[in-house]
Amino acid sequence: MSNVAGLDCVPAPKLPTLVFRVAYDGAAYAGFAEQRDQTTVAGELRRALETFLRREVDLTCAGRTDAGVHALSQYVSMSVADESELAITQRRWLRAMDALLPRDISINAVFEAPAGFSARFDARSRTYIYRIADRSDRPVLTRPHVWWHRMPLDEGAMAEGAAYLIGEHDFKSFCKVASAIGKPTCRNVMSCGLARSNELGEDVLAFTITGNAFLHSMVRTIVGTLVEVGMHRREPAWVGEVLARCDRAAAGPTAPACGLVFADVAYDEGLLKSVV
Repeated sequence: MSNVAGLDCVPAPKLPTLVFRVAYDGAAYAGFAEQRDQTTVAGELRRALETFLRREVDLTCAGRTDAGVHALSQYVSMSVADESELAITQRRWLRAMDALLPRDISINAVFEAPAGFSARFDARSRTYIYRIADRSDRPVLTRPHVWWHRMPLDEGAMAEGAAYLIGEHDFKSFCKVASAIGKPTCRNVMSCGLARSNELGEDVLAFTITGNAFLHSMVRTIVGTLVEVGMHRREPAWVGEVLARCDRAAAGPTAPACGLVFADVAYDEGLLKSVV
């Protein structure tokens, strides 16, 4: 007699993970992560998905943005309940989310990833862009998404200072003090640089930085520190000294949130497959 009892214990194959690429204007939100009695991007996104799918969902993001910070390519992963959710087309997802989300949040692409995929832990790098309007006349069309500095900056000196940040370092000097207690503060900055561009007919100075991960307020504190150099209040080598101090008090001020955009996330090639 054959023993077939074990057949009942064979686990069902694990379903793929759904991944959403999300853009948002962060001005009206207390950051990405959900917080009690606060309006957040994750809260709005979760409510829209739960309304559409008629079930509770659990979301994981590539990087938690602070209050007032924007995103063009935030990635959010979610486990699926059954095959029917995998059958939803990209067009249907986008139309449903357009109807259910506030106007300042948009899902602009949907992907499938292997079971167990995490938008956070499977990310290879993240890229942020910070924009500054360093001129006396008030920016108009770009104003919600730039730091209006009013004084011209020496981007050459700033770029020289930024070069000290490239590589793996302890970035404790550029981290919000409370968030660094008892936590590792070493990160790897792969590249960073400054470039001037014209956006919506207005000139801006953009600082772009790519790293494996970022600490709380790290990019904004780096920008505030580089602006001190750009104003010729400090020499470029001072950035290296700040880095070595591992003390938030050694760095410059934290730049305003409005100028920062979470611009991109990199994953291993082929890991994400577009939903058709």
